[in-house]
Amino acid sequence: MKAWMMAALAAAALSAPAHAKDANDFGVLVMAHGGGPQWNREVGDALAPLAREQPLEIAFGMADAASLQEGVERLQAQGVKRIGVVRLFVSGESWYERTAQIVGLAPGAPPRPAVGHSQHSGHGEHGGHRMEFWRLDSKAEFAMSHEGLMDAPEMGEVLAERARGLSRDAAKEDVLILAHGPADDAEDARWKAQLDGRAERVRAALPFRRVQVETLREDWPDKREAAEARIRAYVERANREGGRALVVPFRVQGFGPYAKVLAGLDYASDGRGLVPSPQLTQWVQRQASQLRTQFPAAAGSAAAAP
Repeated sequence: MKAWMMAALAAAALSAPAHAKDANDFGVLVMAHGGGPQWNREVGDALAPLAREQPLEIAFGMADAASLQEGVERLQAQGVKRIGVVRLFVSGESWYERTAQIVGLAPGAPPRPAVGHSQHSGHGEHGGHRMEFWRLDSKAEFAMSHEGLMDAPEMGEVLAERARGLSRDAAKEDVLILAHGPADDAEDARWKAQLDGRAERVRAALPFRRVQVETLREDWPDKREAAEARIRAYVERANREGGRALVVPFRVQGFGPYAKVLAGLDYASDGRGLVPSPQLTQWVQRQASQLRTQFPAAAGSAAAAP
């Protein structure tokens, strides 16, 4: 079993506390990219408070049918029949249509392979991650979030807190908010527009000399080369003008490949992504609450309401 899946199963244990859950049949399945043990652990820690309040499971991977099936089965074992799928991705566009097909909200996914047959009829991988593609085998009802983290006002405050924590003399500091980015140029422009909206909280927090957003587009070498040149030039200019650059990653967890990109340059960063932060936990709860309203009230819940 791959190390990331072992970590996923360990993190999933966080989502099954011994005490009673809500007296209804709604549960939350959080989709997250997944990474190394620290990545998975920090995401699990961020979601643990919510898992104490309602059935919640994590499906690590990039819209992988097998991981989603496992999460659904864990929820169903807790009596869940209505599942809100919260997609913990920077962009709301990431894997949206694929996920809708897998959970049965849109046509296009083939049936799940029969037991005893190869589970790889819809198999694929991306960056070492399993990416099976078939329709979930479940009688549960599903609703799915669309908002990405870069659309969330809460994330602006996370960026502002990170920048404030790094700052010494804002008038001489240039803040660089750095994100992964997509391959498509039009989609990348949408990323930057949304990220710049979140950056307004940073601009309001302190009188920084500059605040700029950039995407590395790290999985596409032809796009990445130009992006790296812009990113390094921004940091170099801050130093050349007698100040310094503060680099704030807009990633779910950690600093990604940015230390390598910025090697040899003088800058400040705490290396933290959007976790840990209470704002990310609050965002997931907001998404879950909105998804809950898309279902009819569970039997017994309406009667218990004041």
